[in-house]
Amino acid sequence: MNSTKITQGPGGANVRSLFYAMGYTRSEIDRPIIGIVNSQNDIVPGHMLLDRIAGAARAGVLMSGGTPVEFPAIGICDGIAMGHEGMKYPLASRELICDSIEAMTIAHQFDGLVLIPNCDKSVPGMLMAAARLNIPSVVVSGGAMRAGRLNGKALDFNSIMEGIGSFKSGGITGDELEAIAEYSCPGCGSCSGLFTANSMNCLTEALGMGLPYNGTALCDSGERIRIAKIAGMKVMELVKNDVKPRDILTKEAFENAITVDMGMAGSTNTVLHLPAIAHEAGLTLELSVFDEISKRTPYIAKLSPSGVHHIEDLHEAGGIPALMNELSRRGLLHTELPTVTGRTVGENIAQAFVRDSSVIKSVDAPYRDHGGLAILRGNLAPDGAVVKESAVSEEMLKHTGPAVCFNSEDEAVAAIWDKKIKKGDVIVIRYEGPRGGPGMREMLGPTSSIAGMGLDKDVALLTDGRFSGASRGASIGHISPEAMNDGLIGLLQDGDIIDIDIPARSLSARLSDDEIAKRRAANVKPEPRVKTGYLSRYARLVQSANTGAILQ
Repeated sequence: MNSTKITQGPGGANVRSLFYAMGYTRSEIDRPIIGIVNSQNDIVPGHMLLDRIAGAARAGVLMSGGTPVEFPAIGICDGIAMGHEGMKYPLASRELICDSIEAMTIAHQFDGLVLIPNCDKSVPGMLMAAARLNIPSVVVSGGAMRAGRLNGKALDFNSIMEGIGSFKSGGITGDELEAIAEYSCPGCGSCSGLFTANSMNCLTEALGMGLPYNGTALCDSGERIRIAKIAGMKVMELVKNDVKPRDILTKEAFENAITVDMGMAGSTNTVLHLPAIAHEAGLTLELSVFDEISKRTPYIAKLSPSGVHHIEDLHEAGGIPALMNELSRRGLLHTELPTVTGRTVGENIAQAFVRDSSVIKSVDAPYRDHGGLAILRGNLAPDGAVVKESAVSEEMLKHTGPAVCFNSEDEAVAAIWDKKIKKGDVIVIRYEGPRGGPGMREMLGPTSSIAGMGLDKDVALLTDGRFSGASRGASIGHISPEAMNDGLIGLLQDGDIIDIDIPARSLSARLSDDEIAKRRAANVKPEPRVKTGYLSRYARLVQSANTGAILQ
């Protein structure tokens, strides 16, 4: 793509006339035209202040001799969408975000892009667009929310979700619940723990597509504005030097991102998004790569929901550059790779150091000698399932129990709140996968209710859906094949014995091949839940979770 193809010469007079109509000067029309993709809206706390970021990015482009042209992208708040039919849309919105950026960029022949996401699906959606379009691009996120505080205790969005479970079990009063609601999220930004949004913002940096500290500088800081200005300046350097996303998004770059992911136990949703971004870059990222890297990567940063620290603590401790520098001491990173800074990974992290070893541990004294996420396989998940091992209590790393089956998240939540779940049970939630949901709903409701009721050390949860980055406990998701694709999870019955062995990476049901065949022959799948509109089209095109829920 090249804006001069449409703006220059006699044949570009019609395009120039339309730019003149908007008040652009000829000088502005003749410069490189940079799309500023701004996902600002007034319904997502992480996106409400993005106009500040867009303004700073525009200034950076202008300072470096380019012409910034701003256009919007949608963004859905997973927290607001959670627990009702709206939760079918966030994952599916990832493709809408990518497709809409493609449409705007090719239609208007931008020379480069500054992509401004912040929460959950907007980050991978924009990275997918950058990889697909392959024009010079920099991603600058909106920044993290500060942790809340109440009675001397740090709070985050997970605190209120678990508070609901505690209230329903009689652990706290309604007034106490409301106080947690008021103070858990003290201001704008992506929710303060290492949930999906902040995981992906940090991995954008690890991939080389974001500037240093993109993942951790807080939303309301001057540093965040400076990063955005520099992003606008850097995209102009990338245009000048013709450095494109696929020059950066190599197989080795994804290995770096996975290594960082394992070192800090990011959201399980990263196992959906990284393969989808790789797919747009023309690469295939198998689940086995996650497990291989996990085995050799020490777990050195334990943030909420796995631990007590938040993004602001990680930032003060040195951020992702310091964490990467520490991991590089073991030779775990490809340090020679290019990044959007114009420097290599190694050059970006060379001067970073750990300022607080209680937040970022030494690779010689980690929390664990292996990564925070695990890929499980067995007859229940021949194509894989994922669990945040770091957020599972020691008591639940190995568990055997009877299945209690539900065909939707709503049925499961009602049973949990009605106290129908007993210690030792294995809750099974199916037909919530990418196709069956459709949209693979995020299930913080059931996991936080289990934790809030004090059952997270006694009850496991299996699903072909997915979990919030804020989930903790023995929550195993992305089970593939999903029930709608004839996966065994759809054939389970109440009382079937389930064996979970996370250290051994195993997930199986004690069913004979003959019994499975008999049930499969008798099984009748439910009708599609959505038969019209975007989700109906999405369900027909989406692939299993182990592929990254890509569309074919």
